[in-house]
Amino acid sequence: MNWYLAVLKKYAEFTGRARRKEYWMFFLFSLIASIVLLIIDKITGTYSAHSGVGLLGGLYGLATLIPGLAVTVRRLHDTGRSGWWILICLIPFIGAIIFIVFLASNGNAADNKYGGDPKQEPEPQAA
Repeated sequence: MNWYLAVLKKYAEFTGRARRKEYWMFFLFSLIASIVLLIIDKITGTYSAHSGVGLLGGLYGLATLIPGLAVTVRRLHDTGRSGWWILICLIPFIGAIIFIVFLASNGNAADNKYGGDPKQEPEPQAA
């Protein structure tokens, strides 16, 4: 949970680097939260089959859009790539596969032009 909160604390910070663990933990908690909100939306009747989104899920998606983009850009920075590589997802199928490989790749062990190695920084501690 600390990784999720750490990303939210850096709400719109597009500079620096993010470890794989930080990115994937944020992704995991966001996925779980989205599934729970989808279930709640269906139970309460606020889910729209036509649009494919519910009221709570839509609000959550809007609230986490900027932090999600920011942590993705920082993750790309950790691998030595510009944040503009996020646009590779616009290439159907192949772009998404390449993008996932970028996100799952090990970061640069040394400092790069985007900052110091985030593995050398202390991990978020439990509150």
